[in-house]
Amino acid sequence: MSEDTFDVVFIGGGPGGYVGAIKAAQLGLRTACVELRGTLGGTCLNVGCIPSKALLQSSHLYHEAEAEFAQHGIKTSGLSLDLKAMMARKREVVDGLTTGIEGLFKKNKVEYIPGRGRITSPGSVQVELNGGGERTLTAENIVIATGSDVMGLPGVEIDEKTVVSSTGALSLGKVPKHLVVIGGGYIGLEMGSVWGRLGAKVTVVEFLDRITPGMDGELSRHLQRALTAQGMEFRLSTKVTGVKKARGGVELSVEPAAGGEAETLKANVVLVSIGRKPFTDGLGLAEVGVAMDDRGFIPVDEDYQTNIAGIFAIGDVLPDRPMLAHKAEDEGVVLSEKLAGHVGTVNYDAIPGVCYTWPEVATVGKSEEELKAAGIAYNKGRFSFAANSRARSSGDREGGFVKLLADKETDRLLGAHIIGPDAGTMIAELVLALEMGASSEDIALTCHAHPTLNEAVKEAALAVTGKPLNM
Repeated sequence: MSEDTFDVVFIGGGPGGYVGAIKAAQLGLRTACVELRGTLGGTCLNVGCIPSKALLQSSHLYHEAEAEFAQHGIKTSGLSLDLKAMMARKREVVDGLTTGIEGLFKKNKVEYIPGRGRITSPGSVQVELNGGGERTLTAENIVIATGSDVMGLPGVEIDEKTVVSSTGALSLGKVPKHLVVIGGGYIGLEMGSVWGRLGAKVTVVEFLDRITPGMDGELSRHLQRALTAQGMEFRLSTKVTGVKKARGGVELSVEPAAGGEAETLKANVVLVSIGRKPFTDGLGLAEVGVAMDDRGFIPVDEDYQTNIAGIFAIGDVLPDRPMLAHKAEDEGVVLSEKLAGHVGTVNYDAIPGVCYTWPEVATVGKSEEELKAAGIAYNKGRFSFAANSRARSSGDREGGFVKLLADKETDRLLGAHIIGPDAGTMIAELVLALEMGASSEDIALTCHAHPTLNEAVKEAALAVTGKPLNM
């Protein structure tokens, strides 16, 4: 077999592409992964999930030392911020993980090809190599796993200095006096939290009448109250009509979303965080006839195959599915299993979402609003962290709660929502419960260690039937 002939070629080395490639190789398929960036891990690892979580952790520790150590009897003096060291730690975390993926490729015999991949015909990928020259790959199966890119605001130029995307917000050279975040979604709130903890005034401008619009409404309201208490300001039902450079920073023209009198907001830095779009430019899709919708997303069938036989797509380029790294990973694994002749499926009703602010927010399954809209009768169990011994002993002052939604007739779990400390970790047992078709009674009868935050999950399950033990 030629060195340029493969069973499957993944275009894109993000969570979907690199995990899918490793799985394909483990299943005996000759596999290559083409990645333009020059480092593996995609947006998530390089300029998304991982560096943002590194900064969230560092800034959280700084805020704790500044504002919360005293309640634990720890006195500090001379506290100062070394932003360069914080950024260096972030880079070290990212570099270590990207290098680790290259090691996994070597271990599993996946060929890593740094360069820009373009599909020239079904079964053929032309790669413009980052080191110069070209290489043409032949593959029985081609997988588009190119992820997503920042969605811009019409008429607003992002220079990654004073008007930044999430990428630029990860690498500011100093703490801005005033940061305006356009968009009240997960990414904007996380980056607003980082810089707010480090001393910036943060104003969030959101077109809709609430933040985190896809989240269960009760959690969204509690999160806004918590962030407001931390100093974050919110301008809801407000649209940005213009952004221009000004002396010392940026000026934004804003007005009510429903129309009304305009006003000017002044900021040192503006973060544009209104969503993401599929990255499909330059892949040759239109030329080979791969269908895309009017937003650039790629429709696929139940096997992740596009309208062109042998060309598949996974991850953020798929329409009407959450743009999440772990969802892309599952799709990469399932597709590789299918290509190797096995059976696999992704349960899209059991994909968790997490917002890594403080308090953290984690959800899986249906929200109350979705159940009401669908006319599904349900019972609700809610338990506050204020009554949880571990949360109280840890000194968490943000409160929060666990909320479970179960079918009124069958008691089967339909949705789970947590706002509070370590919610992103806690949600895992509820994802498993949803995946396994568990009832609230199943969760309530499961022994939870004491004292742990997860006891709040057990109590919320007991509360579904109105019988909590500690509230």
